[in-house]
Amino acid sequence: ATVTYMAHSSSRQEDLAGHRGEIVTGGVQWMCAYFNTVIHAEMPVRGPGIPDPQGLQLWIDLPKEVILRTTYQELGPSEIPSAFSEGPEGPIEIKVISGKSHSVDSPVHPQGSCWYFHIKFRKVGSMFQDIHEFNSIAHAISHTSAYIAVGWTAFIYSRLFITAESIFIEGGPFHTLVLSSGQNETGVALQATEDETEAVLIAGESLDQMVFQYGPFVMTTKEEIQKTLIDYQMGRNGFEKAHLAV
Repeated sequence: ATVTYMAHSSSRQEDLAGHRGEIVTGGVQWMCAYFNTVIHAEMPVRGPGIPDPQGLQLWIDLPKEVILRTTYQELGPSEIPSAFSEGPEGPIEIKVISGKSHSVDSPVHPQGSCWYFHIKFRKVGSMFQDIHEFNSIAHAISHTSAYIAVGWTAFIYSRLFITAESIFIEGGPFHTLVLSSGQNETGVALQATEDETEAVLIAGESLDQMVFQYGPFVMTTKEEIQKTLIDYQMGRNGFEKAHLAV
């Protein structure tokens, strides 16, 4: 499955089954491509007077035994509900793309367990997000300073300062922190030390299966990839329209 979330500008997409559309700023597309396969194209919108596109695309591993037809779940910015850890007038807004935050549920119901939040700190503040038994990823999309509670581990692309009581992350945009998933860890504690801090928090269920990727194809074994490549070349098993001009 792929989840495309546009933070700025928009992205157009279409497939050979006739589905097409545009993901606008603050909108999301949740696409699950299953056993029947789909040829899908997407391109950020660029042009004079249009801000540079900024978005995130998450690839989610689905259980191998799930065999369904390709599905799309698409929400505009007004259709993604917001949660507020300190009330609507408080400094923190959480866009609930999927999952549940502070008693607010997303209308997206993906196959496989995955929670996806866009957290906006208008002012300096702190919050706790329940995660339960999932592995987690936090991705900073704005100038961010955040404290991650003791017991979590983090992977980032910048400086790491460790004190006796916490791990301190400081730097510019696009840092990724891979968090731990211990039995006694039930969520993530975030504290913004600057106004207008934004982060995306993602949690997903771990699957006990191999992931084998080649180009745009993601399967569980090398043999499945080889078979898929032959199917694509021969135009069969879901790829019947793969070589038609669009």
